[in-house]
Amino acid sequence: MTTRPLIELPLLAAIWGASFLFMKVGGPEFGPVLFMAIRTLIASLLLVVLLILKKQLTFLLDHKKDIFIVGLMNTAIPFVLFGWATLTLTAGSTSVLNATTPMFGAIVAVIWLKDKLNTSAIMGLIIGFIGVYFLMFDKLNTPNSNVILPMLAVMLASLFYGVSANYTKKYLSNVKPLVLAAGSQLAATIVLLPLSMMFLPKKFPSIEAINSVVVLGIVCTGFAYIIFFRLISALGPTKAISVTYLIPAFGLFWGAVFLNEMITSTMLFGCGLILFGVALTTGLISFKKKITI
Repeated sequence: MTTRPLIELPLLAAIWGASFLFMKVGGPEFGPVLFMAIRTLIASLLLVVLLILKKQLTFLLDHKKDIFIVGLMNTAIPFVLFGWATLTLTAGSTSVLNATTPMFGAIVAVIWLKDKLNTSAIMGLIIGFIGVYFLMFDKLNTPNSNVILPMLAVMLASLFYGVSANYTKKYLSNVKPLVLAAGSQLAATIVLLPLSMMFLPKKFPSIEAINSVVVLGIVCTGFAYIIFFRLISALGPTKAISVTYLIPAFGLFWGAVFLNEMITSTMLFGCGLILFGVALTTGLISFKKKITI
């Protein structure tokens, strides 16, 4: 691995980990629908300009139907679910729950694409979901705690990510990553922007909230995708996706530093179980025995 990817990989994890922080700050004032509509609008403008500069706009038009579907499943729906969940959950907890995406992707692949799960992957799924329980253990056992629905919303968003990944694999495997990224953000904007007019805030958002959505759109979405494309080019998709394992650490860190979110030993244990489960499910760690179902 060259020096540049060694710097860009943790940088991308830090940026994507910070996205949960900005959602937590700006989401309550804008509301999740308008907040995410502005996020995708900013990101789509940036990425479409880049698409034009690289002369790849025609590829977007060639696959507009499938890319629109991916935009709904990979951006519009999960973004709003995350935005709603962060109204209740901490930024750190949300970032860790988001790490279950590869696990849901594996489950969808088994059901839809008839992929096989070996013993390691099956154990990974079990361990990962046990980790989810431990991550939320303190809140689940707190009287009058209302975290179950927000927690399920994040996991539903992760499920949509998993469905989208498999849909992309099946129908859009030959489409350039930049085309998919720009198209998904643009499709989400087309859906969310008109819908957001029904959810306008009663009070004009503060400068802090406005800055949050601007940074989220430019840095955590548009700029982050550009870094991700560079990593795919330099390392290949398998190594580039390993950024998933670093995001929860940064999500917890940013939440603790800037929002004074508490990190308990139970949360760290749950986080460790989730990441270990994801590593087993995706094959990063595996046992020698190969029993498939």
